[in-house]
Amino acid sequence: MGVRDERERRRMNKGGGAASGGGLGGGGSGPTAAAAAAAAQKQKALLQRVETDIANIVDNFSSLVNVSRVNDPPVRNSQEAFMMEMRAARMILNPIQFKQVQAADSLLKLVSELKQTAIFSGFASLNDHVEQRIVEFNQQAEKTDQMLARIGEEAAASLKELESHYYSSALRTSENLQP
Repeated sequence: MGVRDERERRRMNKGGGAASGGGLGGGGSGPTAAAAAAAAQKQKALLQRVETDIANIVDNFSSLVNVSRVNDPPVRNSQEAFMMEMRAARMILNPIQFKQVQAADSLLKLVSELKQTAIFSGFASLNDHVEQRIVEFNQQAEKTDQMLARIGEEAAASLKELESHYYSSALRTSENLQP
C-alpha cells in the first residue's frame, strides 16, 4: 500500500498549482500578448501532463519490479510470480483499472498534440513568408507597370517622329502628286 499512498501524495502535490497560472498575460496588450500568454499556459499544462504520466509509468514499473524480487523461499517466489503475472495481465487486459496503459496512451496523445501544434505554428511562419512574397511581387509588378508605361511613351514618341518624317518626306509627297 505504500506505493499507492506515495503516488497519491505526488499527484496531490503536482495538481495544486494548475489552476493558479493566471499572472502571465496581464502586462501586454493585443492579440500577440494574449497568444503568448495562452501558449505559455498551454506549455505549462502540457509539461505537467508529461510529468504526471511519466510518474505514473515509473510508479507502475517500480511496483512490478518490487513484486518480481527474487528471495530464497520458493513458496514466496511462486506467490510473487503469480502476483506479477496477475498485475501484468491486468495491465494488458484492463487499462481502465491499471494506470500504466492510461499513462502511455496519454503520452501518445500528448505527442500527437505536440506534432499538431508544431504543424499549425509552422503555418503561421508560412503565412508570414507568403505575405512577404506578396509584398515583393506587388513591388515588382509596380516596377514592371512603370517600365511598360515608359516603353509605351517612348514607342508613341518614336512613332510620332517616324510619322512626321514619313508625311514630310519628299518620296511621300512625290507619290501623292502622281495619279
